[in-house]
Amino acid sequence: MRRLTSDYLEHLDLERNLSAATLTAYRGDLERFRRFLAEYLGRGGDDLAPGEVDTVAVRAFLAAMSRDGLSRRSQARVLSAVRGLFRFACRRGRLEANPADGVRSPKQETTLPRHLRPGEVEDLVSAPEEDAPLARRDRAIMELLYASGLRVGELVGLDWRDLDLGARVLRVMGKGGKERMVPFGRAAAAALRAWLDDWEAIRARARTADGREPVFLNCFGGRLTDRSVRRVLDRHAAGAALGQDVHPHMLRHTFATHMLEEGADLRTIQELLGHSSLSTTQRYTHVDVERLLRTYREAHPRAKD
Repeated sequence: MRRLTSDYLEHLDLERNLSAATLTAYRGDLERFRRFLAEYLGRGGDDLAPGEVDTVAVRAFLAAMSRDGLSRRSQARVLSAVRGLFRFACRRGRLEANPADGVRSPKQETTLPRHLRPGEVEDLVSAPEEDAPLARRDRAIMELLYASGLRVGELVGLDWRDLDLGARVLRVMGKGGKERMVPFGRAAAAALRAWLDDWEAIRARARTADGREPVFLNCFGGRLTDRSVRRVLDRHAAGAALGQDVHPHMLRHTFATHMLEEGADLRTIQELLGHSSLSTTQRYTHVDVERLLRTYREAHPRAKD
């Protein structure tokens, strides 16, 4: 199992070109499964053969995750990793059948993406009031997240060569190494230009130079991290007194929700977000349903009582 897992992760890295974060998640999920099997089958983890795993063992693993308090969403993610591992083994001729195929994923709770209202977005991007370089950087971060719907990993991976401020469009490498072009508005372009005026002086503080020009820098001149962007939003959400947890993905949800509310079609939003499947984008259709119900109740004579 250990060798199979290693080969599978190498396949995901080199052939599927998955991101480092995704590979780390897969590695953790599959290691969790391997540890469970070692205990369940009473064998050393290094001695387990893929052929020893049957559907009953996979079902027992799912039950163990439930007892451990893992959410249904997390259980489904881990099961997907296990199913992919054995699918890979079948394709490579190491197994005849996938023992995870007969195991259903847990039924998911229906949750709607949380998003900000337009006024709350204005409060958030206006929160950095001080006239300082890093305040201008923070405004540019928030404006661009809301204007483009980028994932936070995509945002921090941007170099200046990826942006065309004149045309107000950027090139980003998304999940699976898929490149897409994303437009952004005047407010984001203005915020980026203001930050660019300070960028060179802060970049000069960097201890090493790799020839790249990251758009968003920390105070030492290095590339900003995902976690640092989260802290930026935490700080300014508190300053704007929004009263809720504002994270980078919420601005992505807000971008999609506001686009849909203003009449954009799902296919366009799918392309802008970089979703590989339209079904992922369809969770935003709750906005259309809510808008239809509201319009009906306001407009129909028999619905006003």
